[in-house]
Amino acid sequence: MTSFEQLGLAEPLLRAIVAEGYEQPTPIQAKGIPAVLGGRDLVGIAQTGTGKTAAFVLPILHHLAAAEGRPAPKTCRALILAPTRELAVQIGDNIRSYSRYMRITHTVVIGGANPRPQALRLAGGVDIVVATPGRLLDHMSTGVVSLSQTAQVVMDEADQMLDMGFIPAIRKIMAKVAHERQTMLFSATMPPEIRKLAADFMGEPVEVSVSPAARPIESIDQRVMHLPGGDKRGVLVTLLRQPEVERAIVFTRTKRGADKVAQTLAGAGISVDALHGNKSQGQRQRTLDGFRRGKLTVLVATDIAARGIDVDDVSHVVNFELPHVPEAYVHRIGRTARAGKSGQAISLCAHDERRLLRDIEKLTGRTLTVESAPEGAEVIASPPPVDYDRPRREDRSERAPRGERGPRRQLAERPFREDRQPRAEQEAWADGEPRTERPARTERPPRADRQPRAERPARADRATRPDRAPRPERQRREDRPEPAQRFDSTPGENRPEAPKQQRRKPAGAKFGPKKFGSDKPRSGEPATGDRPRRNRGSKPADAKSSNGPRKERRDSGSSDRQGLTRMLGNNKAA
Repeated sequence: MTSFEQLGLAEPLLRAIVAEGYEQPTPIQAKGIPAVLGGRDLVGIAQTGTGKTAAFVLPILHHLAAAEGRPAPKTCRALILAPTRELAVQIGDNIRSYSRYMRITHTVVIGGANPRPQALRLAGGVDIVVATPGRLLDHMSTGVVSLSQTAQVVMDEADQMLDMGFIPAIRKIMAKVAHERQTMLFSATMPPEIRKLAADFMGEPVEVSVSPAARPIESIDQRVMHLPGGDKRGVLVTLLRQPEVERAIVFTRTKRGADKVAQTLAGAGISVDALHGNKSQGQRQRTLDGFRRGKLTVLVATDIAARGIDVDDVSHVVNFELPHVPEAYVHRIGRTARAGKSGQAISLCAHDERRLLRDIEKLTGRTLTVESAPEGAEVIASPPPVDYDRPRREDRSERAPRGERGPRRQLAERPFREDRQPRAEQEAWADGEPRTERPARTERPPRADRQPRAERPARADRATRPDRAPRPERQRREDRPEPAQRFDSTPGENRPEAPKQQRRKPAGAKFGPKKFGSDKPRSGEPATGDRPRRNRGSKPADAKSSNGPRKERRDSGSSDRQGLTRMLGNNKAA
């Protein structure tokens, strides 16, 4: 198909496509969009920069344009999973551009951002959710979003999700999606694990491959420079100062390496900034926006951030360090020559990276053009190349038995201590006095020939200690004063009068509490002589006051309770 009108898209989408300046669909769009519009599952294999995002966003928007009503609260109609935050934000921007003439709601759910605004947007229900697997699982575990009504699922850059360990999280997410759904999977490479994932969640998908897997597009000029690792920084500065370099991306393996390269380029007067996972989401977004707007000429990034860099007019991509995974090389150089334009990819290969270069050439099926270092750069003479064709250890011939080997190289025998030359006399102190000879130590006789140690006398036979002053005698319990004597109410010469305890009047009571033993009869009771007397129990004869020992008080209280029980029983009988 040669135009978007022939694909059968809705009229608002065609207007947005014209506003974006697209004239005809790319191969992945021309083959993939009709299959998705027909309701089939899709597996798309295409390199970065070939229009994969529009290949699944446009069909989703077409289905939503024909849908009626609004999504239910805490639900979404379509889900798009991306491995990195930058890629998720990029997909969200594309959705906003393509749906400018439609009433479509979408949100981006990524880590590194405040989850509360995301939860508020999901609470009312949205049409499309673009998310990274980790943050989406967090919202699902807290009940913020439900995937029970999701009809379309897209997994973009599935091979990088595999490299980043997101496959278990994807399986948990797919288990919560509705069974009747349409699934789309896009990847630049197709390892066996991704094919197994597609077989588990898709039913007879349509596979669309616009070019062989892991093969970069032909419009990229790929070159390599062999040089020592210590000369890479000087050569990089010389390359980026060339006038044909308009906008460049430099890739490193580690975050620390990206910061160091950025500092080196900034010291050379180049407008540069680093982009990696150790920076906050706000810092990463500001750096990417500055690179898009032209405020930064060079961007130093790691492999994780490579998938989300969708910037037009990137003229050069420099691999400061070759990646350990050959597939990452394809994604790195895919940042240039986008949308049918041309670009250059230069790799700086040290001597210890030649094995990685061979893996890249084997994967891409293309031998990179070797180029010498630019003039003006200080390059040290290269050492002889490493022979990587040397057989492995297990393939070498077996060594001879130990008994048949020749003697090892003998070390020179060291003379005994008494045969060595004495040390030169050294000055012991600052005053210049020479060190005095240490007297020889007298040899002790063997233990068997020594005199036995004097036996220690028994404890009873030892001399007594000198007499000490006796410990002051403590006051015995029986010699202490009685409680009645200590709390006597009679004021003494130096003893204040003990306060009298009064019972408080209960709140809301008209009269005070009735005292037991009072002569005043209660209402409905016989006179004092006719009603039984309250038995307060018998006091011990030796009890002197109410403040007696605790045991006596406990006995008295027990008698009080017994007398009260008997009195109440007599009242009931009367």
